[in-house]
Amino acid sequence: MKTALIQMDSKFAEIDENIKTASRLIDDAAKQGAKIILLPEYWSTAFFPATRDYKCYELAVPDTGPSITAMREKAVEHNLHIIATIFEQDGSDLFYDTAMLIDPDGNIMGKYRKTHIGGERHIVIDGKLNTDLGIESIYFRTGSLYPVFRIGEWNVGIILCYDTYFPEAARCLTLAGAEVIMAPFGISDTKDTIWKELLATRAFENMVYFLAANNIGTVPAPDIPIYSLGGKSIAFDPIGKLIAEASYDQEEVLMIELDREHLEYSRKLHMMFRDRRPETYSIISTSTDKIQRK
Repeated sequence: MKTALIQMDSKFAEIDENIKTASRLIDDAAKQGAKIILLPEYWSTAFFPATRDYKCYELAVPDTGPSITAMREKAVEHNLHIIATIFEQDGSDLFYDTAMLIDPDGNIMGKYRKTHIGGERHIVIDGKLNTDLGIESIYFRTGSLYPVFRIGEWNVGIILCYDTYFPEAARCLTLAGAEVIMAPFGISDTKDTIWKELLATRAFENMVYFLAANNIGTVPAPDIPIYSLGGKSIAFDPIGKLIAEASYDQEEVLMIELDREHLEYSRKLHMMFRDRRPETYSIISTSTDKIQRK
């Protein structure tokens, strides 16, 4: 099954313009035969948590808002599935970072609310302490579920950006039956970190296809000239082999073909799930209070 990762340059707070850009890239992917579209995490708003500004709450929308409505129409137009993440307002005072799964009939099949929400990061930039980068915690509540969805012949799980730093999240999806994990990202540091190694590991340790779509472009941020999103949307097969990779700074449609025979062969070749010993892992679900932080 053909899957498309959309790497796009989202403009800060310009939702209508971002919808047009996403729609154009989805049209391109559909022409190439895509049956699943994965949009980056902040496709409709750009990465607003780079700054502390409560006006950003004006970007929050319900699942009936214009961005999801437009994507529902695109799903029907091209007879495909779309994973589109929004700053979701649920009721009057509940806000989430939520990936919506839309089916070819334009229905919302389900949603995944980001489980791991980053707090303030204290980073020294040009000799000055900056504490306002990546402050998602002032905007989002945490989710608590790891749903797996049936798309065609594939079981698909979704996690969001920072979730991938926690191996338990991907493992929960795999234990629930996921064969593909799709991860919308809004991350800046794809050049100088273990970006590739991290995602390749998530693919291999779970024997899944792991697909990540990221934003590019710049957004407002305090105390620094620019805050750039790092692109490099990427895909790995179930043994952690790189199968597709985008650029750092260009809008792209990255096409991936999911191969069931390869998935099944990989899981027979590497028998980690047969050899697991879950009875020894109880400490994983305990508090982290014993970890010393200096």
